[in-house]
Amino acid sequence: MSEALAHANIYTEDDYYNLPENVRAELIDGQIYYMSAPSRIHQEILMFLSKTIANYIDSKKGPCKVYPAPFAVKLFSEDDKNVVEPDISVICDPNKLTDRGCTGAPDWIMEIVSSGNSSHDYVRKLNLYMDAGVREYWIVGPIKKTVFVYHLEETKFEAAAYTFQDKIKVNIYDDLWIDFTELEL
Repeated sequence: MSEALAHANIYTEDDYYNLPENVRAELIDGQIYYMSAPSRIHQEILMFLSKTIANYIDSKKGPCKVYPAPFAVKLFSEDDKNVVEPDISVICDPNKLTDRGCTGAPDWIMEIVSSGNSSHDYVRKLNLYMDAGVREYWIVGPIKKTVFVYHLEETKFEAAAYTFQDKIKVNIYDDLWIDFTELEL
């Protein structure tokens, strides 16, 4: 019995970079995932977090840089099937920065969940970021006002859950806490 198998298109980094400029998308395991425009609340959270992190880094005169989306991150240097655009990327190794964005795992990634992409952030990207060696991954959920913090311990993520009523310790820094009660939504 012979059955024709459906062949899904496998896309590469070249396909990703050849998308029209006004198209927001990510390339994960050779598949293109299109993204819709972020909501106002999403952008307020993005600005609050980016500003808080950047101010901390500036005050410490640290080497890390904060990049809000859109910012291309090629997680694996030898792999041309994964280019993501995290909402916030914190990169502490300047050798990972390129003209196109970042090649290699950022130290810290934050994703702000949109209603249409929750499984994308909670499952697909969680595993991808863990495999890439991202040291810390936060998933911020505006609707339920939750923050899930994943911190890489050796080869797996340790997880903790918080709400927008909490002051949350950033694991990659000794003395950075983000107080979500300051987020005025």
